[in-house]
Amino acid sequence: MIIKTFEINRKKFDKENFFLIYGENEGLKNEIIKILKKNLNGNIENYDETQIVSNSELLYEKVFNQSFFEKEKIIIINRCSDKICTIIENIIEKENSDIKIILNAGILDKKSKLRNLFEKSRELIIVPTYKDNSVTLADIAKKFFNNYKISISQETINLLTNRCNGDRGHLKSELDKILIYIHDKKNINIEEIYKLTNLSENFSINELADTTLSKNSQKTSEIINESNYKSEDGILILRTFLQKAKRLLNLYEKKDENTSLDSLIDNYKPPIFWKDKPIVKRQLESWSKLKIENLIININKTEAFLKKNSSISLMLVFDFIYETSEKNQ
Repeated sequence: MIIKTFEINRKKFDKENFFLIYGENEGLKNEIIKILKKNLNGNIENYDETQIVSNSELLYEKVFNQSFFEKEKIIIINRCSDKICTIIENIIEKENSDIKIILNAGILDKKSKLRNLFEKSRELIIVPTYKDNSVTLADIAKKFFNNYKISISQETINLLTNRCNGDRGHLKSELDKILIYIHDKKNINIEEIYKLTNLSENFSINELADTTLSKNSQKTSEIINESNYKSEDGILILRTFLQKAKRLLNLYEKKDENTSLDSLIDNYKPPIFWKDKPIVKRQLESWSKLKIENLIININKTEAFLKKNSSISLMLVFDFIYETSEKNQ
């Protein structure tokens, strides 16, 4: 059964167990899956299609060998394609009302076996997603800036949304970047948007921070050596590090002896995007709580020093990154 995106919040899916969300709008797909997770009751487990296709027994075990006392499960399988179709068909044939399966797929053409399987059945829910138009993206941006009481012109909003390629996920990533950059400021102009969104043509600052915090010193060096960051990017780089370091510290503070890292990361609020979960796990395995606390102190000291020496900001930032990497090998 085909469901339109705006209908997701209006429907109750008490009897439906299988959901296929597909299309090129990653941001919208993530929002839909978030709504489904909220509305469906059960413990959530995340997998990648490659895990299931290489070992189908893994999914069969989860679906058919459930303990009597075990709560309902919501199984989310990401990056799906026609490769998983036969496995899903086998599960559908042997009904299990205690399991909800959400498939997250990219673009599926009209010949797709998986898409056709869901479209032809009234018991299976399929939700296609398409690129957002400029009006939708502009509304999302306006609500964001109004919420944070940040002054911005319509021209600047138009520039921002035009650079997001019809994907609200990309837009929200840019908005988060802006929020880190402006800190306590209450306005942002078009020149600052140009500067920030130009970073999409550069190595991602998120990638630089994640690689460093994951102790991949070789990749960190490659990013720094091949980057074309500008001196004004220094503050944004440090604040991205600070945001990620604070999340790691917060995760450590929630951890106890009986909690696995996977469970800790899966249940973290706000939710960690599924693609980032293995990265965050590597970072937690690489840093102790004390070292993260010291890292946060060093980031704040570096930013204070950078503000007094803006002409050499990138040199200071890169020295900080190399020093951090060397201290924690």
